[in-house]
Amino acid sequence: MGFDAGFDMVPSLSRGAVDNQNWRSFIKVISERYQDDELVEIKPKYLEFKVGEHPMLPIEGHKFLRFSSKISGQHGSRVKKYIDTVAQVAKLSFGSRIQYWNEGADVDGFYNWREVHDSIKTYEQLDEPEIPTTVSQFVFGTDPIRELDLPLFEIRTLASKGKALVARFNIANGTRILQEHPLFTTPNFSSISEMESNVARKLKSLSKIQQRQFLSLHNNFPGQKPFSGIVKTNALPCGTNSMVGGIYPTICLINHSCLPNAHNNWNGDANYETIHAIRDIKVGEEITISYDKGGPTVARHTHLSSAFGFNCNCSLCSLPLSELNKSDARRLHIQHLDDVIGDPNRVLSKPDGCLADCYSLLETLDEEYQGVAGALIARLYYDAFQISITHGDQARASVFAQRAYKARVICEGEDSPETRRIKNLMEDPTRHRNFGVSARWKNAKRMVPKGLTTAEFEKWLWRQGR
Repeated sequence: MGFDAGFDMVPSLSRGAVDNQNWRSFIKVISERYQDDELVEIKPKYLEFKVGEHPMLPIEGHKFLRFSSKISGQHGSRVKKYIDTVAQVAKLSFGSRIQYWNEGADVDGFYNWREVHDSIKTYEQLDEPEIPTTVSQFVFGTDPIRELDLPLFEIRTLASKGKALVARFNIANGTRILQEHPLFTTPNFSSISEMESNVARKLKSLSKIQQRQFLSLHNNFPGQKPFSGIVKTNALPCGTNSMVGGIYPTICLINHSCLPNAHNNWNGDANYETIHAIRDIKVGEEITISYDKGGPTVARHTHLSSAFGFNCNCSLCSLPLSELNKSDARRLHIQHLDDVIGDPNRVLSKPDGCLADCYSLLETLDEEYQGVAGALIARLYYDAFQISITHGDQARASVFAQRAYKARVICEGEDSPETRRIKNLMEDPTRHRNFGVSARWKNAKRMVPKGLTTAEFEKWLWRQGR
């Protein structure tokens, strides 16, 4: 039967320059040692030892947790020799971080197998470069800002905008800037009088400090109903298309932009709103989110004026007329593509056309939002996933789900219910309710091709040239 043996990296490596350099040196030594060994394949993203359970070493060291295999059968001694040799070289580079274990000797590894398998799944896709926010993070991979729990923003008063959140430090893409429970939530009453009465009751249950926080929020609808005016100016929906809005002492100070650098999301499990950077934000830069529902300039301005009581003059809305017209054309095209992609009958009858529309939408979003379309990208990849899995294509579905998952992590974090749902589908696409509806593209998850260039892989993924 054999036994599992190997070594773990404890603690795991950071993304810092020191750990990166040490890992690159380690991989170079291993690659040179086994360059003529036919059982060791040196691939662009990892080294694979073709014995036992095919243990691997990733090119990106921060992903590595374990090098191990079951030792059994006629190749058992060779497997053990590989493990021992690699462990010895690793020990020279990383010292006490290398923890050897052997289940045959009742010595278990540090990590559980779920953690190990999850880490191995990430080897195939190289990460985007991470922008360090401090010298310490760049060199050592540690982030004193995060470790000391320092606020990433400060509240400032900006000309023509009033109060705003401004970055105190460089904030990397995907960073959670803030999470906050609402002072209270309230339904979107059609009657202003009902809203006023409901908010008045809510305020009575708050502390004096919380009452002052609410009353200090801006009101774009002054008059005889001040409470409802504050709510209408500031409330954020508790979920997509929710009729319930939340009022937050800090998040409600974040201003709007039609090209935002952050994304807000309601976490229904934790009952708080989160704000994540969807691109790198420089120190001193205002943090913004989007209040609008997309569409061309006229539609956005009509909605913002009616719902929130202000006219937008963000960087997009301030473009010269010729550039603004191009933007409006792209946004109308985005709306059209989104509508046709969501047609269930077309998904069943013309899946190739739907997938081609997804690719066109991806290009248009990238151009319009300058590479930071945020949750729109996550939604797009999920649409492509649904088209693929509806017709039994588990291979492409798993890739699209992985991309949707990564986009959700950036926008919403690992703890988002939607992120967790997409992660489950990434691990097993057959869990989706549409699996089995059609077998037109039927294949297995393991059929994802390997060894392709990026361009070749994208062509395969989007079924181009078939």
